[in-house]
Amino acid sequence: MELEQVIDHLKDLPYEDLGYARVDHHRKLRSGFAEVIFAQGKTPIQVAEIAKRLYERENSFLATRADQAQYNEVKKIFPQAKFEERSGVIFVKDEKLVPRGKIAVCTGGTSDIPVAEEAAITAEMFGADVVRIYDVGVAGLHRLLKVLPELRDMNAIIAVAGMEGALPGVLAGLVDKPVIAVPTSIGYGANFGGLSALLTMLNSCAEGIGVVNIDNGFGAGYLAAQINRLVVNAIEKK
Repeated sequence: MELEQVIDHLKDLPYEDLGYARVDHHRKLRSGFAEVIFAQGKTPIQVAEIAKRLYERENSFLATRADQAQYNEVKKIFPQAKFEERSGVIFVKDEKLVPRGKIAVCTGGTSDIPVAEEAAITAEMFGADVVRIYDVGVAGLHRLLKVLPELRDMNAIIAVAGMEGALPGVLAGLVDKPVIAVPTSIGYGANFGGLSALLTMLNSCAEGIGVVNIDNGFGAGYLAAQINRLVVNAIEKK
């Protein structure tokens, strides 16, 4: 790069001040993954402008908890942007990114898919090859048993479940991979908006489970991508 290009590239490190947001361009150097936009509470113009600044550095961006109005504004700048409406995720992938390593995202039921898609897209954006295995909850355990060979080939497994939230505990007792449990707010009254599923996962007697917050698909996808990256890097160093 020419000297002027280098100076221009470095002038906004460690962050770029937009007045309403300080875009953390330094984050990828610290943690390995670029900053993600939490769209909830931001105006459509703010989301679009932050996305623009991130894309200029990363050739990609990810926004979670977004809505249709925010997507419409983003699409004015990025016609190629995609919107996963069920999970509220707006994203543009880096076309040069080659997926490495495998992560499975499983759900107890179809109603858990919106949270699962947030997790899956997040992991994909951070370089993982994601396998989606939906509707394999404990109400029909034979469905889960059939896909066990595939699950045992993963570097990490995300288990998304509402109701009583038993799926992660069952999975952890059947595989030797880390299981990231995601309780969802899906369920009847005594589910308490996901609290019952959260407590089930926290109190599981199976080992190897880590639990994220209720409906936090993003957190699960991010953690799974970190685990996956460690595995892939370790294999490539051999």
